[in-house]
Amino acid sequence: MHFRGPLQLKQFAVYTPTSSTKRSERRSAHVRRHAHGHGYGHQHHGREAEPALGDVVTATIDGVVQTWLNNWSGQETSAPVASSSSAEASPTSTVDTHENWLPHLFGGGHGGHGGHDSSEETSASSSAAPSSPSQTSSSSSSSGGWGRQAYYQASSNTSEGLVFLNHFGGSGSGTFDYTFGNSLSFSSPDGQSGASDRQTLEDCTLPSTAEVIIMSDRECSGDDCGYSRPDTVAFHGFDGPSKAFFFEFQMPDSGETASNQWDPANMPAIWMLNAQIPRTLQYGQAECSCWESGCGEFDLFEVLAPGDSRMKSTLHGNIAGGDSDYFKRPTDRTMKAAMILDNNNIHLKKLEDDFDFASDIDASTISEICGNTLTQSKLVSLFSLTG
Repeated sequence: MHFRGPLQLKQFAVYTPTSSTKRSERRSAHVRRHAHGHGYGHQHHGREAEPALGDVVTATIDGVVQTWLNNWSGQETSAPVASSSSAEASPTSTVDTHENWLPHLFGGGHGGHGGHDSSEETSASSSAAPSSPSQTSSSSSSSGGWGRQAYYQASSNTSEGLVFLNHFGGSGSGTFDYTFGNSLSFSSPDGQSGASDRQTLEDCTLPSTAEVIIMSDRECSGDDCGYSRPDTVAFHGFDGPSKAFFFEFQMPDSGETASNQWDPANMPAIWMLNAQIPRTLQYGQAECSCWESGCGEFDLFEVLAPGDSRMKSTLHGNIAGGDSDYFKRPTDRTMKAAMILDNNNIHLKKLEDDFDFASDIDASTISEICGNTLTQSKLVSLFSLTG
């Protein structure tokens, strides 16, 4: 899980069904895209000009030529704020794909690229199943509850089952060279430099120039993570087809403006990226990782323009997509949210302020969160992937 400032992370927790083995030794989850397009200050690889909104896009995927209409610009939208008094948000279109990369988000397979965004106040749901999300069961994978596998709380400096990393390889840990740049490193407590060993992120505001990565605390050993860059800091991600991530965070407005298109000034983001990418090369030549060959990414909460008050939620894979719905950026107070990956669906929901990140969560609570995001409404935005 990746975090870019300006951002204050107050709590973070990972849950899996209790039927899953605690701290499983399976390989890490696969998720993708902030390898480019999300400028990391001093290192990124260039990219070709992207098609404009409405352009016909043609691409060869696994030897099959495919054509689609680009329906998302990737820039700030001019759509009005969705609220209880506004018109009902239009459902997001369904994207059919030749090959679907999305299952990499669930721990295996290939997955397509579409996008879903959530309206201001509550929730969103995206489905990789052929059926529509509204027809999908909202039951969770386990009737016995979900157990907490990892937890972080800033105020108490508590950290269990996870590790904080960043991109300062060669500074205390990891490696650096002039061909591939910095590898992963252990993060310093303020997230702005490298460290020689594991540190817990302090209760701080990450600046726009800082990106912190949270992985599980299980270090890669032998080939159990697949290929990793030599001498990098390498840990497993959070694996499994059913998992839940809970967040408490704030994204203060720093007042900064971007100096160029790669400058992420005042554009905070939280996203999932395929664990194989940062373990090889997140910022650099795309062909050096699985970035171009079947990895997936989900942007949970991403601000797309400096100082914008909207957080977009978008899936990325072999076809682009998205709509104008969004969550309101929490600039002056914290926000709690949950993302649940279960039954081939991704559910993203804003939570009540008093929600407790307890050591265990009832299956009924998980089912309720999933069920609340399965039907299109003013405050629920759906995006379905088929193929």
